[in-house]
Amino acid sequence: MTAEPATAPTIRILLADDDALVRAGMRMILGTVADFEVVGEAADGAEAVALAAALHPDVVVMDIRMPEMDGIEATREIVGRDPVPGPDDGGDAGGATRVLVVTTFELDEYVYEAVRAGASGFLLKRSPPEEVIAGIRAVAGGDSLLSPSVTRKLLAAFAQASVGGSPRADVTIDSLTAREHDVLVLVANGLSNREIADELIIGEATVKTHVKRILMKLHLRDRVHAVVYAYQIGLVRP
Repeated sequence: MTAEPATAPTIRILLADDDALVRAGMRMILGTVADFEVVGEAADGAEAVALAAALHPDVVVMDIRMPEMDGIEATREIVGRDPVPGPDDGGDAGGATRVLVVTTFELDEYVYEAVRAGASGFLLKRSPPEEVIAGIRAVAGGDSLLSPSVTRKLLAAFAQASVGGSPRADVTIDSLTAREHDVLVLVANGLSNREIADELIIGEATVKTHVKRILMKLHLRDRVHAVVYAYQIGLVRP
């Protein structure tokens, strides 16, 4: 008897945008993807927070500029409610909701605050459908979503303005092994897992394991915040 192929787990998505037309367009795009499910729509940040609490989506696609409560404050509330993986839970965040913010301009000043609030990355509103789909998959899988050019500018701002806050006092870089330290430096310099594997002459699966353990040991939500952490402590500089 032949076993049926495993199906990909459904990625549950909440759309938050005050423009009904934008939400409708996004829903239409995402509706073409077999393993995507749009579970709700919010017209402002407060509604997004309430729906995220009720529906527990995997990803919130969050507009930044909305009435009542903007996307930054909504992100802060949604992310602040969910656990960050740590040593006691094996690095599993227990189905935490991740936020992917959308913005009109690449260097929107609010992008800095959105990342600081806990967003896992951002997309431009003019991004083509395939980038939107790939971006949601990346964020749902725990990866970051920042283009290299924006990453450099964004993290330079964090480093120079010290707007990222201070790392937790009980978390230090000393908890990492020498190889994990090397991987964190390469992650912070914008290398992909494949590029890190080539640089260190190790398997890509091994890189993924190192990244997971880095996040666990440093109590970081995802790859974006690992990069921010590296800049905060001066491990790398713009």
